[in-house]
Amino acid sequence: MEKPKVLIMNFLFISLILPVFLVQDLFSQPVVGLDNWYNHETNAKTGKPYHYLWTDTEFSGYSRWGEIFTGRGAKITTIGRPDAGVLNKINIYIIVDPDTTTENPSPNYLMPEDITCIKSWVEDGGVLAILANDGPNCEFTHLNELMKQFSMTFNHVTLHPVTGNNFEMGASTDLPDHPLFRGVTKIYIKEVSDINISGNAKAILTEKGKVLMAENRYGKGYVFAIGDPWIYNEYIDHDRLPESFENRKAAENLTELLLSYAKKRHGAIKD
Repeated sequence: MEKPKVLIMNFLFISLILPVFLVQDLFSQPVVGLDNWYNHETNAKTGKPYHYLWTDTEFSGYSRWGEIFTGRGAKITTIGRPDAGVLNKINIYIIVDPDTTTENPSPNYLMPEDITCIKSWVEDGGVLAILANDGPNCEFTHLNELMKQFSMTFNHVTLHPVTGNNFEMGASTDLPDHPLFRGVTKIYIKEVSDINISGNAKAILTEKGKVLMAENRYGKGYVFAIGDPWIYNEYIDHDRLPESFENRKAAENLTELLLSYAKKRHGAIKD
């Protein structure tokens, strides 16, 4: 005769506890914020923002990288100027190719208050990915003020120049034992700036004494850097790249790497 009472008690317990698990699961979803403040180019034909954005499905966009993130359970969003309120709602912050005056007549530069805010957020567990560009195509003066906080700076140079469709000029094959290159033997990087590192910053990919990718576990957080937008739609798959290049796999590995560090920040997001 006790069984119905036990069943009722179990049902009530599950009814009470299930919403708690659902809420916890909801708030554990990592959020990836892509900058559209420092990189804020407008398409001359449409008048709309484009270039290295989730919403840009042309070769110039990051829509395919966004699909990799969402395919792994993350939420992607686009953010403007960062402050504590904005950053506390995301786990991963991606800044790509800050504008020069050629790209935007009124660029939004990384200001001291922005840098202080971003540094504090990383120190508290935020995951920062910087994908800059080569010398003529990126604003380094203000960007490097941010990078200095993490013992890195970009050089105003162009390495891996590629002529026409001679894709092998942009090939990297001597890849180290690093999670980013797990299962990867060859990647394509076109026209990239190298990185100076010091302190706790570490090289990920080095060629001929030049650091092309670097990282730093800073405070509770993590910083990844490369001097090229690298895995935008044009060069993530084989629309143009020969089949021998494995940028898609490397992009998947980078996504998983960033998400693995972002897990440490789950539950720290504030409304």
